[in-house]
Amino acid sequence: MAENYKFVDVSAAGPRAQDFWPTVVVPRKAIEAEIERLASIALPSTGRRASTVNHPHNTGPVPAFAPGIDVTIIVLKPGEQTPPIARNSCLVDMCIAGSGVAHIGAQEFGVSKFDVWNTPSMEPYVYRNNGKDLFVRLSYSNAPLLERLEVHYFDENPKPRAVGADSPLPPVNGKRARDMAEVIDFGTQGAQMLGYEYLIDIDTVDSKALIWPWAEVEKHLEKVYKMDNSYTGRHLYVLYNPATERRIGTSHCFFATMAKYPPDKIDQPHRHSSAAINYYFIGHGKSAVMGQRLEWEAGDLHLSAPGWAIHNHGSREKGFCALTIQDHPLQIAMESLIWQETLKSPIIKLGSQTGFDTNLGELIAA
Repeated sequence: MAENYKFVDVSAAGPRAQDFWPTVVVPRKAIEAEIERLASIALPSTGRRASTVNHPHNTGPVPAFAPGIDVTIIVLKPGEQTPPIARNSCLVDMCIAGSGVAHIGAQEFGVSKFDVWNTPSMEPYVYRNNGKDLFVRLSYSNAPLLERLEVHYFDENPKPRAVGADSPLPPVNGKRARDMAEVIDFGTQGAQMLGYEYLIDIDTVDSKALIWPWAEVEKHLEKVYKMDNSYTGRHLYVLYNPATERRIGTSHCFFATMAKYPPDKIDQPHRHSSAAINYYFIGHGKSAVMGQRLEWEAGDLHLSAPGWAIHNHGSREKGFCALTIQDHPLQIAMESLIWQETLKSPIIKLGSQTGFDTNLGELIAA
């Protein structure tokens, strides 16, 4: 039998230089043109009109805008409905035009412009356009990462769950498999050996679709918009899903933040291992990413921070609103989330070390 492996001597090898994907701005006009093109084509056999933004550095196997993140434009014409599908990638969506109805797992809710919601892994989902205009959404997922791992699973004929049905939870009565498995303690530091049943009967956290309606979010954004420009943090809120617990996510893979920046506010240059993608939907501004200076306006999509790239953003005379997606919760789960809040700050492993401070307390006291 021919050998199909080899050894690679890395004894003298140093760390590989990381190949950061360059920052890219996809302009509003290009996105609008692609929406028009999708609306003009016949409905494909999949029942979905969709186009994924592909970064020029991506080498596959599927389109991606950042190495582990895709952004897909999905268009539904009035009266159309997508067939149900379930996949083991998780999604965060934002409606950018029109309105529609989302049926995700046992949840059903209406969505309209600038609403944001999540779709948990393996929950069947269906969308329908019950309005008179195009229903357009941006959908972010971790599909490129799962495709690289060759484990992206699709169920193209799932049974939709009834609206309001209870989530599948562990039995209340009777013993679980893990209750009968052996637990062996080692030493005094917490090391243990656990029986196999612990691997196949993991404690559950109920994960369901949640929505953050723009009509409600916008009211609260006025608070961060009116904060003094001397504030050292970012003028934003995290759209928090309690199922993500300490990882502070909107989904188990991503956090989504909604920012509203006052005029003429410039952030300190900083960096983090999580990639960041900004969709600017009100106002305009500027960025510096790895020394490259860019300008952007409402409707633009921006790979604003390739992982570990030094960057900062600033508003201009109108301020701006932005949705930012980062794979922050995933990085915390992998214990790989390193963060440098300013270039003079230490590099901290967030989630395992005490994090950074802002001057919020001083501003409140004043």
